[in-house]
Amino acid sequence: MIRIICVLLFLASVSYGQTTVPFDGVDARSNPAEFAKQLGSTDPNLRRRSAEALARLAATDQRKLVQGYQLQESNKEVRLALDWALYRMGREEALYRIVKDLDSDRQDQATGYLSELDSPDLLYPFLKKTNNPPRVTAGLLKTLARLGDTQSLDLIKPFRESHQPYVAEAAESAHDEIEKRLGEPAAATRARPRTVEKAADKP
Repeated sequence: MIRIICVLLFLASVSYGQTTVPFDGVDARSNPAEFAKQLGSTDPNLRRRSAEALARLAATDQRKLVQGYQLQESNKEVRLALDWALYRMGREEALYRIVKDLDSDRQDQATGYLSELDSPDLLYPFLKKTNNPPRVTAGLLKTLARLGDTQSLDLIKPFRESHQPYVAEAAESAHDEIEKRLGEPAAATRARPRTVEKAADKP
């Protein structure tokens, strides 16, 4: 009985140590330093959630630390989350790495991040590339299904006739989703402040 109680107390202490940071409802009052500490955890899920929290906060004061963790991170899902955090902190080149990950088994994770971009315009240069792998194009179209506007419909139209795997289906779905959304009352947009550096200002 004593042994069981000791085990339960140990598990409770571990659980408590991993839930001291409230990931749900991250807002401007949250302390980025608390999330940054969790990037050194041995738990990849905790590292990913911490990176996503820092991305939500656009915590530029933690950028150098996040850059260091991104360079040494071996878990691909966590590294993608760190790239998203870096982009939200102003490192625009990280967006290229996120788009590249659309051609992987992390496509859903990448489209989730890209769907939080401030504007669909940021995806248009990628969509217009002629040498994209089919999964990248399909991933971009899936993202535009959530994010796109009237201009997006014009860009999507040619892809509805594509013979590449996944692409025509994704284009049809995106076209339908955007038209449906544009027919509904406009929802209030969420402000997502993000600091963007000019290339000359980057360290």
